[in-house]
Amino acid sequence: QVQLVESGGGLVQAGGSLRLSCKTSRSASMLDWYRQVSGSQRQREWVASNTEEGNTNYNAEVRGRFTAPRDGPANTAYLQMDNLSPSDTAVYYCHIPGPHQGSWGRGTQVTVSS
Repeated sequence: QVQLVESGGGLVQAGGSLRLSCKTSRSASMLDWYRQVSGSQRQREWVASNTEEGNTNYNAEVRGRFTAPRDGPANTAYLQMDNLSPSDTAVYYCHIPGPHQGSWGRGTQVTVSS
């Protein structure tokens, strides 16, 4: 299994920006970002996906505000988050598809204050 480690979360005011990083233990052409609100929400919400074709797809909730570039040689994926709002507050996870629901990082907390 591939290991993934997220970093870059923190506390930011509404309208601010954060950049999350996901370092992987091996190269992966497909990588996803998910988020999950702490508390009652049980299922993680899909945020963005890097496809095998080299494109990136975004959830409509973040399209135009988030970008997900890659640094292939460094085995690192990024989630650049701009114009953040309190509704973006969540634990953010990176994910690589594969057996047994793929591979997941441990997550990094993003908190956006109003």
